Amino acid sequence: MTVEIAAPEEPSQDDRAAILRGLVAFNNATYGPSDIRQLAVLLREGEETIGGLWGRTSYGWLFVELLFVPEALRGQGRGAELLSRAEDIARARGCGDAWIDCFGEPNRRFYEARGFSVFGSIPDHPDGVTRYFLRKAL
Repeated sequence: MTVEIAAPEEPSQDDRAAILRGLVAFNNATYGPSDIRQLAVLLREGEETIGGLWGRTSYGWLFVELLFVPEALRGQGRGAELLSRAEDIARARGCGDAWIDCFGEPNRRFYEARGFSVFGSIPDHPDGVTRYFLRKAL
């Protein structure tokens, strides 16, 4: 069999799934069972999802991949509520810690106000803005 390297402009979700399957199998064999599970706390308007939190739990950690509150709902505590619900779910799954990354000072302050602390950053990502990595003990 000949193996090639390809870099498609628009890779498929099947491509991602193939990589993830191999990585999860390797990590489980090397580091023990990850117990990786998706986690979502959604903002819904009727049947439509208009925002929310998307992440996962694994190896005793909650990772928050996405958190979005529509502009019209900001400043009402919705983001804090989403995060709190996700943390409750993560604790029920046996997680003791959480981490997230975000862009910019306002977002960093939002997470710090909820008990997160910065453990790393990348300046100019995007240009002129700092990307922060934060963690919190649950």
